[in-house]
Amino acid sequence: MRQILIYCLLSLPIMIMLGWFYFDKRKLKRKEARRAVLNAKPLAPEYLQILKTQYPLYSRLPEELQRKLVSHIQVFLDEKDIIGRGEFDVTDTVRVLIAAQACTLLLNRPGNYYPGFRTILVYPDTYVASSTQHDGLLQVTSTSTRAGESWHRGPIVLAWEHVLQGALDSRDGHNVVMHEFAHKLDEENAAMDGLPLLPTAEQYQQWSQVLSAEFAVQQRKLANGDDDVIDSYGATSPAEFFAVVTETFFEKPQQLQRHHPKLYEQFKQCYLLNPLEWRELNQS
Repeated sequence: MRQILIYCLLSLPIMIMLGWFYFDKRKLKRKEARRAVLNAKPLAPEYLQILKTQYPLYSRLPEELQRKLVSHIQVFLDEKDIIGRGEFDVTDTVRVLIAAQACTLLLNRPGNYYPGFRTILVYPDTYVASSTQHDGLLQVTSTSTRAGESWHRGPIVLAWEHVLQGALDSRDGHNVVMHEFAHKLDEENAAMDGLPLLPTAEQYQQWSQVLSAEFAVQQRKLANGDDDVIDSYGATSPAEFFAVVTETFFEKPQQLQRHHPKLYEQFKQCYLLNPLEWRELNQS
């Protein structure tokens, strides 16, 4: 009897682990099945009209990528909660334009629809955020106005005025939604360090070499006050560099490829896309 009891006690953790594994596997299968249904579902006509009239980048996409974007939007809107702050009313236009810009980054990337968080908070305009820094025993709290931010393993915060501007103008190199969701791609490997998950293991060494060299160039240009197609904010950290170049890659591909061909090639491999092939670029 004692041996049986010991055996049962030793087996209990294994049984619990197996139970959780079985539960997780079933949960994953249900999620995959629901996503398959949503992927095949046609987008509501009023949602499609929002894409056509207020997100010009959608019309530049090849038809295959348009279909992928529509499919991704369906899943995104099902799995993310978009909540208004400061008495802001979240309309269909708000939901569709946030989803469309976020899902543009996922068009060809194998991924999981930005796992690890669910909530997107939207303010009507730039908002005031506070941050606290510690220097020994000294604690310094400061405030700043922001257009967006991404909390590690937490929500994304966006200012609607900047979301709408980013959607309507797909050629100015600035897109707050793409920027903040690039941070979410960055943190999928547990650290927000400018190194997202890449499609193949062979890419990591070259990615590290190219981005380290290009980041150093941007830091020198920032110190010297030199202009570049890449916004100077990208020189503040590797994480911001990845997010800023993501904006540039999708919105100013010709200029990025012309001035930073090696960097453009790395981002083309990262996103498995080539925006230079899309319609109606006509960028200077």
